[in-house]
Amino acid sequence: MDRSIVLFFSVLDPRRRSRLLPSGRVVCVCWVWTCHRLALFFGSKSRFLSAFISVSFMNNQKQQKPTLTGQRFKTRKRDEKERFDPSQFQESIVQGLNQTGTDLEAVAKFLDASGAKLDYRRYAETLFDILVAGGMLAPGGTLSDDLTRTEYCLFTASEDLETMQAYAQVFNKLIRRYKYLEKGFEEEIKKLLLFLKGFTESERNKLAMLTGILLANGNISASILSSLFNENLVKEGVSAAFAVKLFKSWINEKDINSVAASLRKVGMDNRLMELFPANKRSCEHFSKYFTDAGLKELSDFARNQQSIGARKELQKELQEQMSRGETLKDIIAYVREEMKKTSISEQTMIGIVWTSVMSSVEWNKKEELVTEQAIKLLKQYSPLLKAFTSQGLSELTLLLKIQEYCYDNIHFMKAFQKIVVLLYKADVLSEEVILKWYTEGHVAKGKSVFLEQMKKFVEWLKNAEEESESEEEEAD
Repeated sequence: MDRSIVLFFSVLDPRRRSRLLPSGRVVCVCWVWTCHRLALFFGSKSRFLSAFISVSFMNNQKQQKPTLTGQRFKTRKRDEKERFDPSQFQESIVQGLNQTGTDLEAVAKFLDASGAKLDYRRYAETLFDILVAGGMLAPGGTLSDDLTRTEYCLFTASEDLETMQAYAQVFNKLIRRYKYLEKGFEEEIKKLLLFLKGFTESERNKLAMLTGILLANGNISASILSSLFNENLVKEGVSAAFAVKLFKSWINEKDINSVAASLRKVGMDNRLMELFPANKRSCEHFSKYFTDAGLKELSDFARNQQSIGARKELQKELQEQMSRGETLKDIIAYVREEMKKTSISEQTMIGIVWTSVMSSVEWNKKEELVTEQAIKLLKQYSPLLKAFTSQGLSELTLLLKIQEYCYDNIHFMKAFQKIVVLLYKADVLSEEVILKWYTEGHVAKGKSVFLEQMKKFVEWLKNAEEESESEEEEAD
């Protein structure tokens, strides 16, 4: 074949074109020359065009990729889902517990070693069901009849605090060894509390003591108590009876301050009344029930919490009355009525009134202007403050509140002396109380700054007192 034909087919092939042909105008010249020689070879233009089109079509046609048919793809081992089968897991745990028996040290060692062989993460609920009830629990708290069970569990143990403490150590060691069980254990306790009606009284008592110890040790959060607010448990008195045993064991391990801190942390401190039905949900009933059960400290805590709640509501109402512009006469009458109703002392009330007054406005952010704003406001409400400082102790309480407020709000640091002088002139604070505060009654907050501010005024008070005494002696 003529060399022109070879060159022609090479040009049509894109894989060889770049190696055979230069770029630019040289390509065009070569292409025209090649076409001319090919036309001479075929003898006519029509035969040349026919050959050109057929070769172009063959080169441009896409090559089909080979396809796999009849192939079976094997699932990766990591993607294979293991069938959920707790029965085999249960048999392994039950067999081990039957071998260890009542020796809780041996139980703890067995559970520690079994974690390397058994899937605790997958079967956590089954594991805790067995340790507590001896087998898997069906909905409602009954044991499943079709599965094996063990007689060595929490519910079959002795009903005493020492045994429950030993069981708490078993759970503590297990969770510390396998940290991922912590959340599952907390969910298990919540579930068990919802199943209380399905347990015997003895089983409930054991679970209550164990839960109290676990709460004291920090193994579980006090948020689990929310399960006790279940309507059916509350209605039948199960929740309140369970709470008595629980709090007794909790307070036995820790004091009431630790219990209160744990309850506040999860917002349970104001929900204890919900252990009783709505028609018995009062501070008096709560106090009597738990005091009679030997938990007076819990009764006092609940009463104090209710008092704090009442004070917050009172402060909120006072601020709203001030913002509405109600007369001081009406505000004073309302506060006195609330004092009788809630048995709040004057010393406590003056603190609430002071906070309400200082929270009733939005303060200027400039220090030089905030003092003027405070003086103007306190002039307006000085009759309200005077109405609840009829005792020396109430006056001192107010003065300490002023000191703390000025220290906590840095823009008021320089305003302290002017506020005290204003309230002295308005007969809210007496000179005896101011002198007592200056010598011994003050608190540590901003002590040096405020004592320095008050130095000249205190000297003036002392001189005025000496002059009045000398005048009285001359008169005698």
